[in-house]
Amino acid sequence: MTKLTLGSYPHMLGFEQLERALERTAKSGNEGYPPYNIEQTSECSYRITLAVAGFSEGDLAITVEDRQLVIRGKQGDDDEDRIFLHRGIAARQFQRSFVLAEGVEVGDAIMENGLLHVDLERSRPEAVVQTIQIRKG
Repeated sequence: MTKLTLGSYPHMLGFEQLERALERTAKSGNEGYPPYNIEQTSECSYRITLAVAGFSEGDLAITVEDRQLVIRGKQGDDDEDRIFLHRGIAARQFQRSFVLAEGVEVGDAIMENGLLHVDLERSRPEAVVQTIQIRKG
């Protein structure tokens, strides 16, 4: 069985980048930690909220790599001298990735009550109408 790609459809010219983004998203394999919300805060803005209880600002890193927002968390090992009778609070590292559409820029990142808010803004492209002249051959 052959894999169908967007490039194999003649009316889908130039969508190779979209296909790569979809494949990258499918391979990211986020297992569900930490939980997150994505909300639309206005017509052109969004907010991603991650539940990162137990992490400080210094334990978190936010980067944009090839149109992909990557949020990483790694806590320090300050628990070595502590003896836990029960340990139910996760203290593990994580990585969450979100593919950003063209024109979406990352704004502020705010830490509040164990929640990390990352604001995104989508710029509105100007409508461009282009007329193509037909030449005689």
